[in-house]
Amino acid sequence: MPTDLMRVNVPPASRPSSARNFNIVAIVLTAALVTLQLVGLAILERSRAQATQMSFAHTAAVCPEGLDADAPQIPTD
Repeated sequence: MPTDLMRVNVPPASRPSSARNFNIVAIVLTAALVTLQLVGLAILERSRAQATQMSFAHTAAVCPEGLDADAPQIPTD
């Protein structure tokens, strides 16, 4: 009987490896999510840069008055 009581206090051998596997999976998933966010951010920045370039090109082509056109003044406080 005393040997059975000593065995109860010993944790099972599969528990640490299972916890280690869970930690590895969590780290890999976190790295994948961060990578996806960075790729999405790069795509967003690229599309914004292209949209800005296109809007500047259209604005210059649409302005028929030339450089002498009056610009509306914005009052400041």
